[in-house]
Amino acid sequence: MNTSNAACLLGLALALAAIGPAAAQQPTPETKAASTPAASAPLNALKGSWIRPDGGYTIDIRGVSPNGQLEAMYFNPGALPFAKAQASQTGTALRVYFELRAGGYNGSTYELTYDPASDRLIGVYYQAVAKQKYDVFFTRK
Repeated sequence: MNTSNAACLLGLALALAAIGPAAAQQPTPETKAASTPAASAPLNALKGSWIRPDGGYTIDIRGVSPNGQLEAMYFNPGALPFAKAQASQTGTALRVYFELRAGGYNGSTYELTYDPASDRLIGVYYQAVAKQKYDVFFTRK
């Protein structure tokens, strides 16, 4: 290593020491935006009570965590907990997945997509006991 290279490395080391390790750990505007509630704002459109007009079945979505976990309950007409309630976003599409294990549903699922133009959840209901799929939709109450 020549003297010029050593001087450059020493200067770089001194500059890095001056700014300290905390500066390297500071979030950038991009990482701040990804971790703020605004980043999960589109998923908040799912909050509310949704009714399936063909039977009066209701999904009540009370909360959405940043990772897409939904605080939700199913009503037919009594309350049944979901074994799994998860939302995801692919591009602009908001999707929800619900799985029921209680009340004789034994693994029945809803796979729905939010349609902002009609403010509906549209998709497929899989009735596990009958092993049949049905096209369904829910409207906001």
